[in-house]
Amino acid sequence: MSEDRNLPSNDESIQAQLESLARGEQNDPFHLLGPHPATHAETQGILVRTFLPGAERVWLIPAGANAEAVEMKPRAPSGFFEHFFPNQKIPFPYRLQMQPSGPNPAETAVKETVETTGELPIERIEIYDPYRFPPVLSEFDLYLIGEGTHQHLYEKLGARPMELEGVAGVHFAVWAPNATGVRLLCNLNGWDGRAHPFRTRGISGVWELFVPGLGVGEHYKYEIHSHSEPRVQQKSDPVGFHAELRPRTASIVWPLNGYEWSDGEWMERRAKQNVLEDPLSVYEVHLGSWKRNQDEDDRFPAYREMARELAPYVAGLGFTHIELMPLTEHPFDDSWGYQTVGYFAPTSRFGTPEDLKYLIDTCHQAGLGVILDWVPGHFPNDWHGLMQFDGTHLYEHSDPRKGQHPEWGTLIFNYGRNEVRGFLLSNALYWLEQFHVDGLRVDGVASMLYLDYARAQDEWVPNIHGGRENLEAVSFLQQLNTLVHRIPGVFTVAEESTAWPGVTRPVHLGGLGFTLKWNLGWMHDTLQYMGTDPLFRKYHPNLLTFVLLYAFTENFILPLSHDEVVHGKGSLQHKMPGNEWERFAGLRLLYGYMYAQPGKKLLFMGSEFGQSAEWDCNRSLDWWLLEFKPHRSLQSYVRDLNRLYRENPALHEVDSQPEGFEWIDFQDWEQSVLCFIRRGKDPDDHLVFAFNFTPVPRQMYRVGFPEAGTYREILNSDSQHYGGRDFGNFGSVHSIPVPWHAQPCSVVLTLPPMAMLVFKKADRGGDAETAEGARNRLDGLAAGC
Repeated sequence: MSEDRNLPSNDESIQAQLESLARGEQNDPFHLLGPHPATHAETQGILVRTFLPGAERVWLIPAGANAEAVEMKPRAPSGFFEHFFPNQKIPFPYRLQMQPSGPNPAETAVKETVETTGELPIERIEIYDPYRFPPVLSEFDLYLIGEGTHQHLYEKLGARPMELEGVAGVHFAVWAPNATGVRLLCNLNGWDGRAHPFRTRGISGVWELFVPGLGVGEHYKYEIHSHSEPRVQQKSDPVGFHAELRPRTASIVWPLNGYEWSDGEWMERRAKQNVLEDPLSVYEVHLGSWKRNQDEDDRFPAYREMARELAPYVAGLGFTHIELMPLTEHPFDDSWGYQTVGYFAPTSRFGTPEDLKYLIDTCHQAGLGVILDWVPGHFPNDWHGLMQFDGTHLYEHSDPRKGQHPEWGTLIFNYGRNEVRGFLLSNALYWLEQFHVDGLRVDGVASMLYLDYARAQDEWVPNIHGGRENLEAVSFLQQLNTLVHRIPGVFTVAEESTAWPGVTRPVHLGGLGFTLKWNLGWMHDTLQYMGTDPLFRKYHPNLLTFVLLYAFTENFILPLSHDEVVHGKGSLQHKMPGNEWERFAGLRLLYGYMYAQPGKKLLFMGSEFGQSAEWDCNRSLDWWLLEFKPHRSLQSYVRDLNRLYRENPALHEVDSQPEGFEWIDFQDWEQSVLCFIRRGKDPDDHLVFAFNFTPVPRQMYRVGFPEAGTYREILNSDSQHYGGRDFGNFGSVHSIPVPWHAQPCSVVLTLPPMAMLVFKKADRGGDAETAEGARNRLDGLAAGC
């Protein structure tokens, strides 16, 4: 029941409050509306008042089998009705019937009458009164929300279908502490917010209302009233679970638990995994441009279509994970999802939240983990979003030197505000728990860490110690990683482009606590080297070797990401110098060097088959290129690299420790040759790599080896199967005890042009499967594509 309050006895006071409520300036409509104990004509009883704009007449029907409808008395201002029940001691359940003053917007058909008078019968619409129901949120919920520690905020705020006192409806709750009033806009009230004002819950800043009669699929917005200009704003729900397709901006009521998962085996296995020691080979995907439906006006692919095509394709190539560029709702396609408006809403471009869950479920059943790009660093300045949500700078800093991002034209979260931190932390858990996401890749970490990021000297404010570090953001990231890592098997990845120390160091040791960090320095240096004419590469060997000076200071991912194939940078194939053969050989060499280096791996979609055009988010990849052998051969090569990487512990077990890597020779800069050893936890489990970065074959080239005996050439990037010329060493070599390169043994090799060779000791277990056999096995996984 409504809270037990006595109405003011002064009728003028009531009149003023009713007028205030009609204007949207009353923060507690339950003080006036619904059932209340009251005194009327010296008689104790229950006074029921309702506000139904657009109603001409209203009847009240008390609960009970034989209850009769009583007509309520209209009261100014227009739309208010009331009725007094004398001698009634406690509030009681009831329903309302209303006769609209105009056509009922819910009815489109004209009703015929059989009355002999020729007059239309009175049309009554039956509704439940939202203002006879009690509050839903507990005081403990409100306390945790204010403290910023409510880890499941999405179970309390937003729009939740539920039953209250046996009546089905939707509970709405929103945080807007500086609003003077909050109203609901929806189809039920004809998008007239006067009919559904919210109540505020004390100092928490939370407004809530249970609206009976609404259900899943209802479109809605919040009408926020404030002291600031504009005085009235229409806002999407910050915790809405579903949204209209742009350019429409309404939120959609959607249930949390509408999907039955079938990935129990994957989740059980994930909980036992060690991400740092297991293979992690990531295929980065922008869903909107991976493969559009060209038979249907080049429309967006659906989540369920991607489940049928993307999952088996990526599994067939041997990748371990898919990284999905942001799928949170965003208004502008060309932002690629990195300017988020609906943090809890999967974009409706590709389907419903259940459809996305189906895609992730399918990936898990195919043996693929799913990483989601997550953007807590900034949000766009769209008026229907978080910007000045309650008329004040609620989610963002009020000082533009802290709250505005000059490079991207976006707004920066106020990480020092408890409720904002709670919003973001709960959002991270939402994707991990509700969508079974396996990892979060946090975008733009550097922009969060530095107060002077992309700013001139006079455009930023130092921290309390006079430094440029954003201490609130540091604390937030540490809290995020501490919280996330409580979920077994889940990991976080930082896109951090500076030398900030301890990004992947545990929080209790003073680090930020990320599991992994993108090595953007490696990406930049390696692509610069590979883009240099081979004739001049001998002058830049440090571009390849410098990474080993810091390779073990963090837990790294080596990315060849979307950032390097857009905005005029051209495709990876376009970056390679020379003719067509040399460009494809350069790609094979580049990918081979990435898979051989310490660190996990990431490759952007299309790069696996040599996409020749720069990536365009508004069109599909050039799948027709696979009609040509060089592109098919490169795709086959990537498949074999993943096979090599997954099946050899020396390539992933000791990624972040110097024991896993040993130089053989990095000083032959004149011939642009590099050689090194990768080792697993068992130091005797090793692979030998030799690279020739020039188009000149090197014959009779002696290389030091760690042991004597026969070594199998388990991969040669110059194989004809990959589009090479088949220079090599006839499948195996024999190491003899002739010391070389500080190694006890050596082999005289033929180094193919622009190629990588990989050798493994013949008597080591686990190498029985040949590359050809692995191709046949993985081809079976991809048969559905």
